Amino acid sequence: MSQRMWNSDFGPVRGFYRDTDNAWVFGVCAGIADRFNFRLGMVRLVTIIAFLLFSWVTAITYLGAWLLVREKPLVYRGRDTEYDFWRRA
Repeated sequence: MSQRMWNSDFGPVRGFYRDTDNAWVFGVCAGIADRFNFRLGMVRLVTIIAFLLFSWVTAITYLGAWLLVREKPLVYRGRDTEYDFWRRA
């Protein structure tokens, strides 16, 4: 994704990102919940159950997602007048 698509002028953020604002560990579960519109607690519960049942596979997948998936970019969600002011500065 190009830097221009992250701007609030071009709409919401699309794609799969790690959400470090709502993260417990690295934000992978929060990113999955945000991308597919799931409840965050349910995604975490499924991840914990998967870790208990399939420890190595879940751990490797989670760490791989942490290394390969980028963090969610910052997007301004305020008034247009404030955005225009800070954009000029």
